Amino acid sequence: MTGAHAAVDLGASSGRIMLGRVEADRLSLREVSRFSYRPAVRDGVLRWDAAFLRHAVEEGLRGLDVRSVGIDSWAVDYGLLDSSGELMADPVCYRDSRTDGMVARVLDSVPAEELYGITGIQILPINTLFQLVADPLAQQASRLLLMPDLVAYWLTGEIGAEYTNASTTQLLDVHTGQWSTALMSRLGIPAGLFPPLRQPGSTIGGNVVAVGSHDTASAVYAVPATTDRFGYISCGTWSLVGVELDRPVVTADSLAANFTNEGGVGGTVRYLRNVMGLWLLEESLRVWGLDREPLLRAAASLPRRAVIDPNAPEFLPPGDMPSRIAAACRASGQPVPADPPEIVRCILDSLAQAYRDTLLDAQRLSGKEIDVVHIVGGGSRNSLLCQLTADACRLPVLAGPVEATALGNLLVQAGVPDPRPLVAATQEIRRYDPE
Repeated sequence: MTGAHAAVDLGASSGRIMLGRVEADRLSLREVSRFSYRPAVRDGVLRWDAAFLRHAVEEGLRGLDVRSVGIDSWAVDYGLLDSSGELMADPVCYRDSRTDGMVARVLDSVPAEELYGITGIQILPINTLFQLVADPLAQQASRLLLMPDLVAYWLTGEIGAEYTNASTTQLLDVHTGQWSTALMSRLGIPAGLFPPLRQPGSTIGGNVVAVGSHDTASAVYAVPATTDRFGYISCGTWSLVGVELDRPVVTADSLAANFTNEGGVGGTVRYLRNVMGLWLLEESLRVWGLDREPLLRAAASLPRRAVIDPNAPEFLPPGDMPSRIAAACRASGQPVPADPPEIVRCILDSLAQAYRDTLLDAQRLSGKEIDVVHIVGGGSRNSLLCQLTADACRLPVLAGPVEATALGNLLVQAGVPDPRPLVAATQEIRRYDPE
């Protein structure tokens, strides 16, 4: 693709490299490389294989003649460099148990109200802040690089921290947009670990450009909204559910509802709450060794019988997800799913209800009303989930684009300041009305 841009899109279970062209009335996109990976336990710690990731990205880009390259990934995880610039150890996965007890430890030093008032970020044990408090290497390291910044460092040798992803660490001041060195000092986190911030659209080195490197920031940038009265669900392994605002909301009620204020492309605020997403389904399918589509068809013919809290801590780590779901239903006095289709229906009903509750809270807390819900990412292909979400929210759901993250990545590289009309005009969007 002459004049193309390359989007390196790293999810929490697979990565791919997409080539795309952005024209006045056309968006062209195709996949040129895909690779799968899972964290593995080494020395008692759940880690990512950095050497594999580096090799997969470099090989995927090798020989491509592109105008620029942008990198996005999941948030919160990081690599630590020593004084010579070498990676000290494979990055630890956010699902590792090392953060057990770290939330209470941090809140003993910085009360939740104060922490939220500084950072505006929901309190989750997976956050970079809590990982660092638990990380013995942090005191020995020279620099910290979040995952997309680490990949950019491998490609260019340049060190920096892209703003949208840095905002998820719970170490950035939500009011100034800068690292909160005072907060780091109080928690014993070396401020020198954190590199200078860079904004989406800036050049990192060579032809590598900073994009909305938190995958959700790129996905939200490519939401095909035709009005500002929309809610979004970026649905993949995790679901990020919320609204787009001009300024953060850091009230006591917002803290109590565990909402987060993450940086968006163009200075916007992604006001959202994390909901455990298709991880529940993916992990169940892995345990069963069954295909997705036949189970979704079977689940669609079933009534709603039981729902769980998808954000309950027992659903975070890998393992026997179907047994955990059955146990949660039993403990709450609901009918226990008897087979895989019933468990799938329980998962999707539970997600739809969690989406509804989150969007209602987002409107109440922010004062922004919505008329439509956009589902983007892999979950937009799940027709049953989209319909259940429309039913639960009592609002139309517009599903797509599936490749919102890669599109948002490419649109930043191409310097498109207002991409949503182009996305809405060129991408396949499916409408689901509440039944």
